[in-house]
Amino acid sequence: MMTTTPDHVIPFAIKPLGVRGRLVRLGPVVDDILSRHDYPDAISGLVAESVAVTAMLGSTLKFNGKFILQTKTDGPATMIVADFVSPGQVRGMAKFDAARLTAHAKQKELLGNGYLAMTVDQGSDMERYQGIVPLDNSTLADAAHTYFLQSEQIPTRLRAAAGPLMQRGEKATHWRAGAILIQHLPSEGGISAIPEQMPEGEVSEIVEDDNWVKAKVLLNTVEDHELLDPTLTSEELLYRLFHEDGVTVYPAIAISRHCTCSREAVESMIRNFPKDDRADMVKDGTIEVVCEFCSTPYRFSPAAFD
Repeated sequence: MMTTTPDHVIPFAIKPLGVRGRLVRLGPVVDDILSRHDYPDAISGLVAESVAVTAMLGSTLKFNGKFILQTKTDGPATMIVADFVSPGQVRGMAKFDAARLTAHAKQKELLGNGYLAMTVDQGSDMERYQGIVPLDNSTLADAAHTYFLQSEQIPTRLRAAAGPLMQRGEKATHWRAGAILIQHLPSEGGISAIPEQMPEGEVSEIVEDDNWVKAKVLLNTVEDHELLDPTLTSEELLYRLFHEDGVTVYPAIAISRHCTCSREAVESMIRNFPKDDRADMVKDGTIEVVCEFCSTPYRFSPAAFD
């Protein structure tokens, strides 16, 4: 059965190899998120990829909660935030220094040095869990690999891509994003040994499982355009990659855009400001607050807060 919704996460397994994984494909959702901002293409691509990775990791939550991905760096993309709310809602935004952006900047150059934080919020009655990994001129995928190595000790590989596409018969481009992740969990129990990081010039004595090596080789063959192509279904892509060993596809999780802002919430926030701060917010006789995620403007009369 083919997935009908264009925005989804599909869990899958390659049982003979002891591998589980997830594939995310985003079209209208990520295009909607980016259309609400006037980001340069380089920043749009970074936000789109962040939303795809967040949807992938957030969809693994086995409870109603929130998964938050956030970067803070010294690069031109000073901050990226994306979050996932169960069962399948996402949003994302960026802050950047336009003066430092260069044409065709690579992701490593956009992020620079800083950190990537991944937070699992299980609700007000439960403790938050947060993992923080460095971003030392690395990509989001590189940082995610480090996160899994440190937090879960599970061999993991992840590929992600984002970009604008123009389909036949259309006059405008639309953004798409995709990502695929695999993890090794051998059927006999336990996990595959992870080669230790050795000092330069030394070699780890740990030998990786042959099945895991094969799975990584197959994953490395996936092209960016395959993750983004709307005419290639997720099932077809997974079959193309793993048909030799057989791939089991589980029901898709639909993804939609959301935002938590509302007029009532913004008004309550403004009321909590000191009177002098509210006075500083008045421009042309109006207090205006614009949501950083969805760009919705909320306008109020200063007299409403007297």
